[in-house]
Amino acid sequence: MSFLELMAVAVALAMDAFAVAIAAGVALKVVTRRQTFRLAWHFGLFQAAMPVIGWFGGLLVRDYFLRFGHWIAFALLLYIGGHMLWEGLHHDEDDTCQDPTVGSRLIMLSVATSIDALAVGFTLAMLAVPIWVPAAVIGVVAFAFTAAGLHLGMLLGCRTRLGQRAEVLGGLVLLGIGVKILWQAL
Repeated sequence: MSFLELMAVAVALAMDAFAVAIAAGVALKVVTRRQTFRLAWHFGLFQAAMPVIGWFGGLLVRDYFLRFGHWIAFALLLYIGGHMLWEGLHHDEDDTCQDPTVGSRLIMLSVATSIDALAVGFTLAMLAVPIWVPAAVIGVVAFAFTAAGLHLGMLLGCRTRLGQRAEVLGGLVLLGIGVKILWQAL
């Protein structure tokens, strides 16, 4: 696998994380360095770990994950996207923005955006490609795209009219990603 091919794979895998990070940035009033690091670290870590898990899983669990991985990603994205859509459509003026960079929501987003990377790990195992360099590149690219997306989303604003529309759009994007994953798998 050439470096150019590896970068193309890494960027493609980072697109889900980028879209989710934009939506997360919209949900926050101000994005702190800590929030940026936390979200980018988790997304990068999960994006790097999933190919390693897929690679080591190899043929033993390949059929199980290929059969059900898309359902797991779909369910997580449906939940998070539906919640964002609900929040965007049913805005209460006294509401404060929920921080998507903490707690179980952060873990669910990290898993949901990295399921595709698991399949890449399986593919790399079948091609007999060593996993460590691709996993590191995938993780670093996801980290960078997540940080950039979070700050781009912040520019759209929190709880402004534009921010509410962007939150609805972000929810729809997550739902769309989930449907795309399910559609491609079926």
